[in-house]
Amino acid sequence: MGLHALEFSECYLDSPCFREKIKAHEAELEKTNRFIKELYKDGKNLINATKQLGMAQRKFAQCLGEFQFEYIGDAKTDDEKCIDESLQEFSSFLKNLEDQRELMMRNITETLMKPLEKFRKEQLGTVRAERKKYEKETEKYYSSLEKLLNMSAKKKEPQLQEADIQVETMRQHFQEESLDYVCKLQEIQERKKFECVEPMLAFFQTVFTFYHQGFELAKDFDHYKRALQINIQNTRSRFEGARSEVYELMKRIRETPQEYRQTSPISCEGYLYVQEKRPPPFGSSWVKRYCTFVKEQKILHMVTFDHRSGGKIGETESVTLKSCVRKTTDMLDRRFCLELDITDRPGTVLTVQALSEDDHKFWMEAMGGKEPIGHYLGRTYSKERGIDAQLDEVGLSFVKNSISAIETRGINDQGLYRVVGVSSKVQKLLSLMIDEKSNEVDLSASEDWDVKTITSALKLYLRSLPEPLMTYGLYKEFISPAKGGSPESRIQAVHCLVHKLPEKNRQVLGLLMKHLANVAAHSKQNLMTVANLGVVFGPTLMRPQEETVAAIMDLKFQNIVVEILIEHHEKIFADAPESCPLSPAALVFSAPTRQSKKLSRQNRPLAVYNPQALDIQNVPAVGDGSSIATDETSLGSNESMSSQSSSASASETSTERSDHAPLKSSLSAGSNSG
Repeated sequence: MGLHALEFSECYLDSPCFREKIKAHEAELEKTNRFIKELYKDGKNLINATKQLGMAQRKFAQCLGEFQFEYIGDAKTDDEKCIDESLQEFSSFLKNLEDQRELMMRNITETLMKPLEKFRKEQLGTVRAERKKYEKETEKYYSSLEKLLNMSAKKKEPQLQEADIQVETMRQHFQEESLDYVCKLQEIQERKKFECVEPMLAFFQTVFTFYHQGFELAKDFDHYKRALQINIQNTRSRFEGARSEVYELMKRIRETPQEYRQTSPISCEGYLYVQEKRPPPFGSSWVKRYCTFVKEQKILHMVTFDHRSGGKIGETESVTLKSCVRKTTDMLDRRFCLELDITDRPGTVLTVQALSEDDHKFWMEAMGGKEPIGHYLGRTYSKERGIDAQLDEVGLSFVKNSISAIETRGINDQGLYRVVGVSSKVQKLLSLMIDEKSNEVDLSASEDWDVKTITSALKLYLRSLPEPLMTYGLYKEFISPAKGGSPESRIQAVHCLVHKLPEKNRQVLGLLMKHLANVAAHSKQNLMTVANLGVVFGPTLMRPQEETVAAIMDLKFQNIVVEILIEHHEKIFADAPESCPLSPAALVFSAPTRQSKKLSRQNRPLAVYNPQALDIQNVPAVGDGSSIATDETSLGSNESMSSQSSSASASETSTERSDHAPLKSSLSAGSNSG
């Protein structure tokens, strides 16, 4: 199990478990920082001490071989596995070169040292600064909160209101800092995979140019080099798409944090200050505890946790609740208090204090308090749709009409399905074909609608359906085989799952996959490979019902599922499988091995690319720049699409998911750092 995803909703809860997750991310980034610093130091030794080259090279190889990237989530894609394994490949290469003393390290500074040091200072250094700022805001907010809660309720109302406003402002500022810090942590965790490996690829090519037999060695390693370039490019593209989704989710949570507060019908949780009575003359004290209330059993679990003491977790205490009564300020000179009657301690009454009026109402409702309050818990997932898209005969007719027009008029258009249309035209076309149920328009013959408008309208229709084409219910089952197993087991699992779909869904999906396979067959002209189409249609055809950071991290596996559907559409949609296991996940066996592993590299050095000399024309581009342009700016070229993609998700007229990879991306070090 890798690092846990840091959910933005937890920034508002700020639980002990959340803080532990943050510590794990910080420790991993600190490990990466130490790794890069060590690598940088060893690189200097290679330049300045050629007489001790063999010893420095061994240490450098050992450093590479022992380091492994941590990842977010419960599985890695094949690309990420290959990137992880690449460090071991590089380590083996350096050990092999130790006997070849002719190695010259003249250009190592530009190809390796500067990019790594830049990443360490600009990215990892930023995280350190953000961490200090986050800790400072934590101290400031909780100190102010305690000061407010200790304020006498008998003070004048204007004074109380002013104090409430000040603490509320500090709370919002603290939560803003928490959101930014969590987002930055996860961004660097994902970025380091290609930011660390790519400069090393450039470094190896620089090293290799000094060998007399360089050309033969580069030819020998060409297969692995190309594969790793694509792995890095795929990972970078998926990172861009996931990052845009994460920012969108953070924006929505920031606008309505209460809707995203983690609650459930089973339990609720949050901080409460618990009054602890002591024998005279000590009086009583108030201790902050993180409380979880299990509704059905009426059990309240309390754990002592103080953010200012280094985040040390104390003992857990559990009590059974009999009743909950609001405690007025006439009885106790503190606001937001509740009186809890405990069944397992006859005659014992527990007094707790909530953090605010809203928090007080929250606990009153959760614990069955006597005062009626408006119900505001839980998240609503329904979304307003301006278009009534349904999977009916009208929709099926529109899909067939669009596919026919695209294959007739624009199958060779560069960036097909990624170069997007003007928002108003797309909306108008879809409204004409769906809302008004006008099937008289033959898009194949009509010159009123250009190809990019038709492709954008088709994708918009698929995204506007009440439920994704591959359904919410089968989402996890589709994702599962993509996370492991051999290629054959993945195909078999997806084959079985497709035939679990409703008939209408399977029919439309089959038409679409046959069409996309035809598009990919013309990739030399339109540049849309199967991988490109997977990035475009992955989030369109399948998505989870709940929007979380962890779910966004699964975008890369959605792409893999769509790639399988395109490449094997004839087999998958022809007939139902003869037999299926009880669970398609059972088809997942050991992780696939790279074919190139059959060839031993023990006795030959690696050859990796020179960023300046690499010809990328034959490297398949991966990524989707899909986002509908506004009326003023229609993205009609690859260049404009690339430049606009970073801002497209923020456009209020954008109707597509924003994945930022351009049609062709340079793999040179630092050329597309994201």
